[in-house]
Amino acid sequence: MGMFDWQEKSAEVLAQGGVIGPDERLPWPQTAMMGVQHVIAMFGATVLAPILMGFDPNLAILMSGIGTLIFFVVTGGKVPSYLGSSFAFIGVVIGATTYAGQGPNANLGVALGGIVACGLLYTAIGAIVQMVGTGWIERAMPPVVTGSVVAVIGLNLAGIPIKNMAASNFDSWMQAVTFVCVGLVAVLTRGMVQRLLILVGLIVASIIYAVLTNGMGLGKPLDLSALVAAPWFGLPGFTAPVFSGPAMLLIAPVAIILVAENLGHIKAVTAMTGKNLDQYMGRAFIGDGIATMVSGGAGGTGVTTYAENIGVMAATKIYSTAVFLVAALIAVLLGFSPKFGAVIQTIPLPVMGGVSIVVFGLIAVAGAKIWVDNKVDFSQNKNLIVAAITLILGTGDFTLKFGQFALGGIGTATFGAIVLYALLNRKNS
Repeated sequence: MGMFDWQEKSAEVLAQGGVIGPDERLPWPQTAMMGVQHVIAMFGATVLAPILMGFDPNLAILMSGIGTLIFFVVTGGKVPSYLGSSFAFIGVVIGATTYAGQGPNANLGVALGGIVACGLLYTAIGAIVQMVGTGWIERAMPPVVTGSVVAVIGLNLAGIPIKNMAASNFDSWMQAVTFVCVGLVAVLTRGMVQRLLILVGLIVASIIYAVLTNGMGLGKPLDLSALVAAPWFGLPGFTAPVFSGPAMLLIAPVAIILVAENLGHIKAVTAMTGKNLDQYMGRAFIGDGIATMVSGGAGGTGVTTYAENIGVMAATKIYSTAVFLVAALIAVLLGFSPKFGAVIQTIPLPVMGGVSIVVFGLIAVAGAKIWVDNKVDFSQNKNLIVAAITLILGTGDFTLKFGQFALGGIGTATFGAIVLYALLNRKNS
């Protein structure tokens, strides 16, 4: 089968409890609707990541669409996946650029150079996997290691919303209101609204914020002037990368985390569809690596396969790659609307802070979920020690200096986990 010849299935297949596989699709109108849903699912996180790093969210959405198209072509349309902004970059980008958490990032170019370097390393790993298979990655990064590393990405970021995104007591209370809103949406709603818990919670909290500030004069009022002035169509702000040695050394190791994410993504889709996609692993890494280089080269964030979209696939039982082609094209269109970018910039900082607390927490818990799903045995000392040390290195931001180069918390935790596991596992092998 070629890249674009999906076998058309009727909606009755789903009604009878069937599954739409990666090489099948519903009629185009339903496929288009599913594409819209996938855009909305990835939207919150893909837009949140650039805001937390001071990147242009419009450009991030545009590059997520282009990145997904690149991934689609490189994998021959065989792997259902959306590529959105990766949260793995947030800690290292903030470290490399000393970004304060509000407005455009003044040292954006330096971060972009690092993102391009990371994409190059990731592509190289993909080329090796293509030649020799994935066994070596799975040996070096068993679930205890990947779970710890994923958890650390969330924990390392914990200080940002709590220390930098609440300037006053009112702001701190507003953060609490926001995460309670997200929690209530997550638990009390059903269906599509529940899938969009971050987005819906954010909108509700923003309305409450406007009532309290603009209405009752409690905090900094919401300013909609930029939103009204923004044109509907226009080019996003492209930025060229700057290649700085220390920043590249700090950001490039994120490739290891992206490998773990992508590996997990393909294993998850394989488990859900019953179709073994391991043979596309190398191509998936290469596609994601090239997409990250293209995005970083234009001013966008590094990209990765999206767990939110796996959630949508699991809920809908539709794994058709045609859906992701539609989603990618919609994202490209959205990228050319400054009005859409202005909407995002209007979100109050404490509301973003409250959402960040939830998102970073979800990343931390996703790491723990990897342990649970893979039944990691913590009665074994090697697992206990690897997880314990990794979590504290990352959360406490343990930094090691090699001459001019400093490896921060996420880096020391990632490499530390891999090296420690290799060291402590020798006794059993």
